Amino acid sequence: MTAIASIIENKLGALPMPVSMDLPDGQKVGAADAAIRLRVRDSSVLTHFAAGEVGVLGEDYVEGKFEFDGAMRDLMRLAAGILPGSPVDLARSGWLTSLIKRLMSVWHHSIERDARQIEFHYDLSDDFYALWLDPRRVYSCAYYREPDFTVAQAQEAKLDHICRKLALKPGERFLDVGGGWGGLMLWAAEHYDVDVTGITLSNNQHAYVNRLIQEKGLSGRVRMERLDYRKLDESRPYDKIASVGMFEHVGRTQLTGYFAKLRRLVRPGGLILNHGITAGGLDNSELGAGMGEFIEKFIFPGGELSHIHYVQQTLAEAGLEDLDVENLRPHYARTLWAWSDALESRLDEARAILNTPQGERSLRAYRMYLAGCAMGFEHGWIALHQIIAQPRPAGSADELDYPDGQAYPWRRDYIYQAR
Repeated sequence: MTAIASIIENKLGALPMPVSMDLPDGQKVGAADAAIRLRVRDSSVLTHFAAGEVGVLGEDYVEGKFEFDGAMRDLMRLAAGILPGSPVDLARSGWLTSLIKRLMSVWHHSIERDARQIEFHYDLSDDFYALWLDPRRVYSCAYYREPDFTVAQAQEAKLDHICRKLALKPGERFLDVGGGWGGLMLWAAEHYDVDVTGITLSNNQHAYVNRLIQEKGLSGRVRMERLDYRKLDESRPYDKIASVGMFEHVGRTQLTGYFAKLRRLVRPGGLILNHGITAGGLDNSELGAGMGEFIEKFIFPGGELSHIHYVQQTLAEAGLEDLDVENLRPHYARTLWAWSDALESRLDEARAILNTPQGERSLRAYRMYLAGCAMGFEHGWIALHQIIAQPRPAGSADELDYPDGQAYPWRRDYIYQAR
């Protein structure tokens, strides 16, 4: 047995599950009763495996340097088992690296660059996303109000959770920043009778939502615009604003400006809900072990993470007061596993939709991305927070007495009252 084969066999033997590997030279190492079988075509995979560079291994898979037989959930157990340490700790850096990342963050997030980055991800194929998302195509963390909910039920529960937190009332003007495929916009209009404006930078989402608005007879009080948030008109403030899965694309250096823009867009006493992925570590904008680089290259170019403390700091710098904070981390782990399981069950259909060499690479990337993120949320390497905020108050003695114009009631029971 060669030296590298011996190293790999020892590493396989230390894993909490039986794994085998077919090496490029024809040798076979590992367990005979393997739950996961890796078939390696390129010897560089062995180096990355030995070093526990799971993000680089994800790139190796996208590039076709190895294949695997077995369940995606087991593959992620294997990935967690070969890590040399926490990806949060591995992502920590010195002052020079932090400065470079800050400068890159500024460069990454011009209006034109942000538009290209959104198109890169969301305009891949509507039919592809429809394979594994719920019927409403809600592409953000669901809310498993009941443990046995399907992902479709949990997404509807999430939409209602947001509307209740925002205390939406008939006739109010509601803004959805980064409206996706319209799930929240349409739910709010149909169940809470509000006037809704949504914005997106995705051509596909813009066309899809406007078709739904026409089909549902909601023209006139629901509209989806293809518009950058920086260009939103501030002359007529909204009563309520939701930003769901949006601020991850804004960039850390832009967050104070982003929240200041939302503050100028909401009326005094109105409410803003920010729902987004946050970092598990205090000082890393991405995960280590190559995970951050994988997501940057194949899934979300320009995406950056911030710890919840930094989000709250930038909210305050923007003149907003945080009112309610909820961590939905395990809800997102379950959501991502539901998406991963759905995609794994329809791989042949996905290959037919993404029927090009680049399409095959995209499919491989998404298989790793969905399952890898599910693992990340389970381990607490990343989290998901909903924050309710309002413009900083000017001073009032009757805030607990439900005064006119104040949306937040300062009592949580309003979220759970029967409608």
